[in-house]
Amino acid sequence: QTQLEESGGGSVQAGGSLRLSCAGSGDWTCISVLNWNWYRQVPGTEREFVASMTTDGRTDYSDSVNDRFTISRDAATNTVVLQMNRLKSEDTAVYYCNAKYAGGGGLYVRQRCLGFDRWGQGTQVTVSS
Repeated sequence: QTQLEESGGGSVQAGGSLRLSCAGSGDWTCISVLNWNWYRQVPGTEREFVASMTTDGRTDYSDSVNDRFTISRDAATNTVVLQMNRLKSEDTAVYYCNAKYAGGGGLYVRQRCLGFDRWGQGTQVTVSS
């Protein structure tokens, strides 16, 4: 079983920075065929997309964080990082890491990874103005 755990959340003043990490543990048969995503959620609202990285390193960001947040991956440690700069009060939320099967791989990988969709437990980010 593969597990994800976020860390790095906390409280910061507007304009400051935080670095979130998502560390994986367990079975990594699917590691090479996963897309990585960060989402965030404010209580009482829908979980919203923040950033993503595909298996070939392409990144995408929501308009609200573009040019302020950067997603990256350390393949050696199976860690995905979300660097958040110039934080605003509206960035306050619980941030979740997600890893999802992107498709592809050999037959064994496809059989093992079809339906792979894991979430971390979330980490709180609070930005005060």
